[in-house]
Amino acid sequence: MGKNPVAAFIFFTRLPLGRIVEVPASCYKRIVPYWPLTGWLTAAVTAGVLYGASLLFPVPVAVMLALCGRLWLTGALHEDGLSDFLDGFGGGGTPERTLAIMKDSHVGNYGTIGLVVYFLLLASVLSSLPVPVACAAIAAGDPLAKFVSAQTIDCLPYVRPAEQSKARTVYEPMRPGERICAFVCGLLPSLLLLRPVFWLAGLGPFLVWACLCAWMKKRIGGYTGDCCGAMFLLTELSFYLSLLALCGIYGIDLRAAYFG
Repeated sequence: MGKNPVAAFIFFTRLPLGRIVEVPASCYKRIVPYWPLTGWLTAAVTAGVLYGASLLFPVPVAVMLALCGRLWLTGALHEDGLSDFLDGFGGGGTPERTLAIMKDSHVGNYGTIGLVVYFLLLASVLSSLPVPVACAAIAAGDPLAKFVSAQTIDCLPYVRPAEQSKARTVYEPMRPGERICAFVCGLLPSLLLLRPVFWLAGLGPFLVWACLCAWMKKRIGGYTGDCCGAMFLLTELSFYLSLLALCGIYGIDLRAAYFG
């Protein structure tokens, strides 16, 4: 394990750990198993801001402040990936053109509109949940989405040379022991925080993951870092939507969704 978990937190957050701990460049290749672990931190901050802000402001305002808190903590890393992914897959007619658009730092129409729709939908879904339920859903959904997204590295090849990647790093597939770590970190919050009937909401992220993997393989033959960012945000959103859908299907009061 070594410093690989520290490398994951340095890569996915703005925490100044790099000033405190010297992490070899090779560690960043093996951070995939610890994606869900970083989700514990980002989820805790997001849920914490949401709960605290809800004591002072209306729920929609609290949700937006919580999302701003996560954006600050992560440096909008995933959102940048989603924007580039939407621009590339929306405007690229060939694999080469798609990859070129994703590498371009400018934001196009697909990326702009996609981000607006994404944030409107995410804010609407979270605002529809009672605050304690929304906090539990965030605490469960963030690590789960990162666990699901991590499977991409084991299933698809990276389509760029390492020197052309934005991070100058190509992730290495997970080893058996690392898969167990990712599995536990990704699913444990859901098992502890949500009632069993709502564990079915975890199927939504896996379905979205499978569809996106098939699309990426068909369009560009694999994945890029932008694809991973888009994968995380879209699988996480699907988890919250699935949670709402289950309440409607089974006629369950939203306040009974979590162990609280």
